Amino acid sequence: MKDMKGNWDFLTNHAHVLLCVANDPGVRLRDIAESVGITERGAHKILSQLVEEGYVDRERRGRRNYYEVRTDLPLRHPLVQEGEIGDLLGVLLKQRRGKKRGGPEDRAG
Repeated sequence: MKDMKGNWDFLTNHAHVLLCVANDPGVRLRDIAESVGITERGAHKILSQLVEEGYVDRERRGRRNYYEVRTDLPLRHPLVQEGEIGDLLGVLLKQRRGKKRGGPEDRAG
């Protein structure tokens, strides 16, 4: 990643945590925290909020938690609330997997 000036991001930590869970339903809090760049306590708080609000289901299996993102729920902000969580994840996870659009191969015609 390029060294960027400023200390902001287009996505919130909640979105980053949601991406981690969507990408790996068995992800550990430690790994979420490391990926997002927050503390384990911060990752736990955000994930608990997502569970409490119904955006993520949590299931305990043995000593591990497994998560499922409720992709059918609306985005929260009034500007985008007609979209669903699945719409956002679809775009972001697609790009993470290296299937970006708009590259030279997409413009060749």
